[in-house]
This record gives sequence, structure tokens and C-alpha cells, in this order.
Amino acid sequence: MIETKRLQLVELTQQHADRIFEILTENEVIRYYGMDKLAGRLEAEELISSFHTYYQIRQGIRWGIVLKETGEFIGSIGLNNMKLRLKRSEIGYELHPDHWKRGYISEAMAGVLSYAFEELGIFRMAAITFPQNEKSNGLLLKMGFELEGTLRGYLFQGEKSHDALVFSLLRTDWALMKNKEEELEES
Repeated sequence: MIETKRLQLVELTQQHADRIFEILTENEVIRYYGMDKLAGRLEAEELISSFHTYYQIRQGIRWGIVLKETGEFIGSIGLNNMKLRLKRSEIGYELHPDHWKRGYISEAMAGVLSYAFEELGIFRMAAITFPQNEKSNGLLLKMGFELEGTLRGYLFQGEKSHDALVFSLLRTDWALMKNKEEELEES
């Protein structure tokens, strides 16, 4: 579990399947997710099981995002394509639209990035997005990620291939950013 000021990032379990299903069938959420809507609750259960499998083979970690104040499950965030030996991973997330524009993803991301860089020893964190996903792209830039380029035909959704943007953040950049934030807080 990772704790932030307003959030708890918890292990995803089958008790979260209904909420995962609800979130991953929202048109606003799935539009730029890189996969099609879930067809039923069973697919949500299978997705959660796949997250556990990736964790067991050390290729991914997924946390549920829960509001401390109410205990409400509002989304998930995680490390995908994790290669610990190569010191790299990708970050991905989704949030129910009722909770957009409140800073929850940036707060959760800061917790996950700290864990990845400081505890797991990750050196390079990447993020893959749709070029049209201006909100997510802007968030990544705000969090210190750099746009590296376009991956042509990289994502498959809606029965067709789509280009994707690739962003990256290095542990050294993260450390510099954190040091600057700490200096500002002290002054």
C-alpha cells in the first residue's frame, strides 16, 4: 500500500471488479485507454487476475486508488511492462470522470513514481498516450516527463491501429525535481 495526503493506493482484489467494470465502460475514460470497453463483469475479474499474474512474475504492479476520507474506489494506477533487471517500466492510470480535475492522478502518480524510483530502483519511467489525449499529455509534462516522439500504429483500439506518443521520466530528473520542491517548501 502507498499512502498520500488524500489517497490510499491499495491492492486490487476481486471486490473491486464492479467498480473497475463501471470505470472501464465509461466512454470518457475508455476513449484514449488503448483497449475497448469491457463487455461484462467477468472481463473486469479477468483483468484483475491478469494484474495479479503480472505482479507474481514481477512484470507489473497495479493499485486501486481509494479516497482516504470516504473509502471510495475511484480508479487505478500502475506499472506496466516492468523490467526490473533493465531498470525500466511504464506508468498507466484511469480515474472515474466524477473525480477528474481534482489532482488525484498527479497525487497518486507522485506516490507511485517515488516508490518506483526509490524502492524498486527503476531508472526510466515511460508513459504511452494517444496524441489526442491532451489532458493526460499535459499532466505528464507537468509531472516532469519529456515527450520523446511518436510510435506509429502502436495502439489497437476500436478495430484499428492508432499512433501513440511516448513520454519518459528518468530517476535523475525526478530527484532534481524533488530537490527543487523541497527547497521551495523550506524557503
